[in-house]
Amino acid sequence: MTPFGIKIREYRLEKGIFLKDMAEGLGVTSAYISALEHGYRGRPGPGLVQQICGYLDLIWDDAEELKRLSQLSNPKVVVNTSGLSPQATLLANLLSERIREIDVQTLDWIVDEIGGRPSLVKGPTY
Repeated sequence: MTPFGIKIREYRLEKGIFLKDMAEGLGVTSAYISALEHGYRGRPGPGLVQQICGYLDLIWDDAEELKRLSQLSNPKVVVNTSGLSPQATLLANLLSERIREIDVQTLDWIVDEIGGRPSLVKGPTY
């Protein structure tokens, strides 16, 4: 799952909206919404994010948070370390190779360290 997917699923369930109904309301397929929620699709474009905010009746902080999370939820990231230090390239490669082995607590710690703030998303641990 992605931070964006977790959040839209959370909002949808809080409001008692079925996946099928949300998909129909947005003019997309249920499979697409499910894939977004589970992180099998890349991040949606800004237009769809705006539509989702409208459909879920999100305003102000909630809408901004969802927009921010959509930008941080690309499940297929490419990291370009050309021209950076060898340590940057090493870090990117190690993370690429070992991310599936890192437990949730360690991932939270890394996000906190790199982001300099509490974890971007506090959600269920899987």
